[in-house]
Amino acid sequence: MIHYDQETYKPEQNESVLDCLLRHGIAPPHSCRSGICQTCMMRAVKGNPTPVSQKGLKETLISQNYFLACSCIPQEDMEIALPDTQLFRKTTKVIDKALLSPNVLRLRLAAPDDYRYFAGQHTAIFKNKFLGRSYSLASVPGIDHFLEFHIRLLPDGQVSQWLQHEVHAGYSITISEPIGNCIYLDRYLERPLALIATGTGLAPLIGIARDALHKGHQGEIRIYHGVRTRHDLYLHDTLLKLSEQHSNVRYIPCVSRESVALPFHKGRANEIALNDIGNFAGWCVYLCGNPDMVNTTKRSVFLAGASLQDIHADAFIHSP
Repeated sequence: MIHYDQETYKPEQNESVLDCLLRHGIAPPHSCRSGICQTCMMRAVKGNPTPVSQKGLKETLISQNYFLACSCIPQEDMEIALPDTQLFRKTTKVIDKALLSPNVLRLRLAAPDDYRYFAGQHTAIFKNKFLGRSYSLASVPGIDHFLEFHIRLLPDGQVSQWLQHEVHAGYSITISEPIGNCIYLDRYLERPLALIATGTGLAPLIGIARDALHKGHQGEIRIYHGVRTRHDLYLHDTLLKLSEQHSNVRYIPCVSRESVALPFHKGRANEIALNDIGNFAGWCVYLCGNPDMVNTTKRSVFLAGASLQDIHADAFIHSP
């Protein structure tokens, strides 16, 4: 049995805590429903969460019985609660917003004084107490005084449409603490980096590239951005300028749905990167965007010589 908010619910066989609550009309915060975004984190007051439901959480959270509701298929009776809002959520202000393309919104928030993050991490933005969506940070600590997000505008997106049409400069907004391990590591200072993104998966990778350069990265940096049409290359001019300013940066815009000529490349970003680099031994690889691309490419670059510990992946699962 699952005991939550003074009520008791019986999960079906192989049903997660989250799915059980949703089936009974209870909607705790959640987004990707696959254990990636951590928006559905809860705490076990009684009973033990399954080990798989704590995968990726900090040791300090595991020790306090926090777990991911979408990944927890209970093996015993559990009493659960939402995490302490004071510990895991911060309130800040909107600085500005702008359209980078018809389908991508740039949102900038004031960085709370005690908000510490790494370039490439992601955080949840909440419309209300129960409705939040996870978005990657495109900003870089130590360079930017704001938190920047590149948000794909979904036609039925409950949070993205709210951000586009109702949120304005000065608006108070609630965000979660940052999470994620898709970050730049100082030990990569002289190693070549392959940054492969689709769509708004570019957001964390542009942050990682800028972070690496800010820290004096000496190795080559190749940025592959895959989209359907040229109009979807929402940071094209910015990345061209970055490659002009830094001799070790190469930007490869990849277009899959229309015929193009240089400097554009026809095809999928991951396929172009695999053909371009060939042998990934010694490369540090970052993959962000479409889950199929991320999972397929992770395997491909490993087979092409990349070490598993040097492959960093963040799949984007878009929820309405």
